[in-house]
Formats: sequence, structure tokens, C-alpha cells
Amino acid sequence: MYVRSIYATGDPAELDGVAEELRTEGRELLSAQPGFRGMGVFVDREIGKLLVGSWWEDEASRQASYENLSERRAEMMAPFAQTMTVDNWEAAVARRADTLGPGAVFRLVRIDVEPSGIDLLVDTFRDTSLPGVQKIPGLAGLSLLIDRGRGRAAIGALYTDRDALTASRGAVAAVRGEITAKARVSTSSVEEFEVVLATAVPHA
Repeated sequence: MYVRSIYATGDPAELDGVAEELRTEGRELLSAQPGFRGMGVFVDREIGKLLVGSWWEDEASRQASYENLSERRAEMMAPFAQTMTVDNWEAAVARRADTLGPGAVFRLVRIDVEPSGIDLLVDTFRDTSLPGVQKIPGLAGLSLLIDRGRGRAAIGALYTDRDALTASRGAVAAVRGEITAKARVSTSSVEEFEVVLATAVPHA
């Protein structure tokens, strides 16, 4: 599985309109593209941040969709996005539970890792961290995305509600420390978002 993420910042007053357009028309446009496997739209309304992720069965489908929809995507993002970054990832781990209800939230952890250490990170996450993290109450989905060429990774976690996310912070901080020690990586940021849309993706 392959993922494209779009991270944008802008005026919080313009965020909801753009997020809703992505949830409706954006999802429809992506769903019509070959190889599409899922989509997420996440917002931080207080600061003015928007994160969009799309999942693809292969790199060719991901690239073709980006080119096919570039003009319309720019039009949809324009009212909000003052800055925008597009990244491409490989999904090393993806776990998703049942459909999320209203009030779901998302935590994103960005990790820096030497390219030669990517496989150690994946093995550590899958074999050591994942079994314990999956027992955290309210966890509804988890993914580890990697960028081998640039030495980066991202861990995304979906929670059923804000209370579950808040209660998980201590346990998840311990897991981050464990990963840091065993896989020799460093955490560059931790962010939390409200979920506007999160469609299911198959296990990777």
C-alpha cells in the first residue's frame, strides 16, 4: 500500500468549508481513480491545520491520481491553504477497526530515522510496540508510514473520541520512548487532529 499526504496551514476561518468540500467532492473524485483504497481528512480548527491522506494499491496509481486531479485539488485548497506540503509514503503497517463515529480524533507522530535503519524501525514497531498499543482503550486504527529515500516515518493513530486520546497519552509516550531506544530514531513532532473523514483501508 502507498500513501500520499497533503499538509496545509491557513486561516482557521476558512478551514471548515475546504474540509467539507474535500470530504464530499474530494472523496468522490479520488474514489473514481484506479487503485484508490481509502482517504482521511483531519483538521486542527484552533490553529488552522489540515491533513489529507489518500491510500493507493501501487505507486503508479498514486502518481496518476495526483496528476489527474492537480488542477481541481488546487482549486479546492485555495480558499484555505497558505502553505502546503505533499509527501509520498509506503505503508509498512496499517490496522483499522470498525467505522468511526462522530467525535473521533487522530494523533500523528513524525519520526526521523537513518535510511539504513528503516527496516529496524518497522520490525520494532510491528513486533514490539504494536501488540501493546493495540490494547489501548479506544484505539480504532494505527498505521506506520515510511519514506526510505528521505529517512522519515509517520505513525498515525485513530481514537474513538477525545477522552480516549487524552487517556492514551502516557502509554503512547512510553511506546515512543521504547521505539526511540530500540530503533535508534528521533521524534520530530506530535500533533492531534479532529477527524472529518476516515475510510477503511485493508491491512498491510
